[in-house]
Amino acid sequence: MKIIGVTACPTGIAHTYMSAEKLEVTAKKLGHSAKFETQGVKTESELTQEEINQADAIILAVDKEIDLSRFSGKNIKKVSTSRAIKEPEIIIEEALNNVGTVKVSSTENTKNTEKKAGIYNHFMNGVNYMLPFVIAGGIIIALSFAFGIHASDPESPDYNALAGALSTIGGGTAFAMMVPALGAGIASSIAGKAGFAPGIVAGLLAANGGSGFLGGMIGGLLAGYLTDILANKINIKKELASIYQLIVVPLISILIIGLAMVFLIDKPIAWVLDALTSWLNSLGNTSGLLFGLLIGVMMAADMGGPINKSISTFSIGLMSAGVNAPIAACMAAGMTPPLGLALATILFKKKFTKEERTSGQSCWILGASYITEGAIPFAVADPVRVIPSLMLGSATAAGISMAAGVTSMAPHGGIWVMLIPNVMNNLPMYLLAIVAGTVVTALSVGLLKKTVNEVEVETQTENKKKLINEVEV
Repeated sequence: MKIIGVTACPTGIAHTYMSAEKLEVTAKKLGHSAKFETQGVKTESELTQEEINQADAIILAVDKEIDLSRFSGKNIKKVSTSRAIKEPEIIIEEALNNVGTVKVSSTENTKNTEKKAGIYNHFMNGVNYMLPFVIAGGIIIALSFAFGIHASDPESPDYNALAGALSTIGGGTAFAMMVPALGAGIASSIAGKAGFAPGIVAGLLAANGGSGFLGGMIGGLLAGYLTDILANKINIKKELASIYQLIVVPLISILIIGLAMVFLIDKPIAWVLDALTSWLNSLGNTSGLLFGLLIGVMMAADMGGPINKSISTFSIGLMSAGVNAPIAACMAAGMTPPLGLALATILFKKKFTKEERTSGQSCWILGASYITEGAIPFAVADPVRVIPSLMLGSATAAGISMAAGVTSMAPHGGIWVMLIPNVMNNLPMYLLAIVAGTVVTALSVGLLKKTVNEVEVETQTENKKKLINEVEV
């Protein structure tokens, strides 16, 4: 059978590619041909119309709305990327047998492509707009510190022109666009292109007014929903439509959202953010440990999913307020799941299949690069034992990091940014936190997981019970 499909997640990174790989590999193991288009950072392995027409089954593993016009008249099986990673065989069988499939018609397609996603997807779209500025800007700022902690300050005797330029590029420009990009991304997700201008204005006002990333999120939502009403819900005569969309919509939306930000949103949100910043900066060792444990548990709970993205986005937002300890804890907690599993495949070889041991080798690089999603295949295969182990290890790493008061001037990069001088304020304790989290993860996985033979015996026993029950029936 010919199986094709599309995979896409809100961030367009790990889940997009992992679900495609899982479905393709499983389909080929079952004796079918498979091709999946990945709509990630860029679209790859794009499906042709001929391939769509000849397909026996079409699977869409997507967490966001995609264009369905190509699939008009075809039956599609639509699932989440997480389910595609966890149950690829079941999904393929259901798609081939038309279980839970829906036929796409031309009218249904229009409604589907115009359907608005939920608030989480709007926020994730904003995060997608924001991340390039955050990651690039943050690392460029970190590079400026290689010349000295005050080398970018023209008033300092250690001033270096290149360090000053890097600081201006990374901090004064790229990093300063973080909140405006967040607002623009959220508003664009809700209202389309019309939401971009009011969204970016809301974000700029939030950044300049002191309400920061919280104000940017709220302003982006308000700008998006307001613009959506003005641009997409009000019917205008055709002869006036172009003038209305070009002049009236941006004028009214920017004016209203601007006034709302200045008089209603900025001051109370800025007060909340200032209070939160003061509390975080005043955390002692005990309080820091507890907050670190929470960060670690959230980072490892779904490895790149909504919970993970929530705490990491929150920590990135705090960087704009000068609070750099939570992002360091996030990075440590995000590195330990793949690193711990990589170590576990070496220490406890009998508890992993040959395929898992091979995957464990790549987890060294993924973990070192702060790509938590590298742990997902192991968690999918044995969630009851692996996920608690990952949470325990990540909590250990983040707890030690926060208790030691480690801060990071870079929001991403894993161990590679540690090579840049002055990026981490307490590098020995940070390395200790990562090593401790890795070891705790590995030992927990090793203690909880059963050997491969035990799992096979359990599976055979379960299959025998099912067969006996079927015969009795």
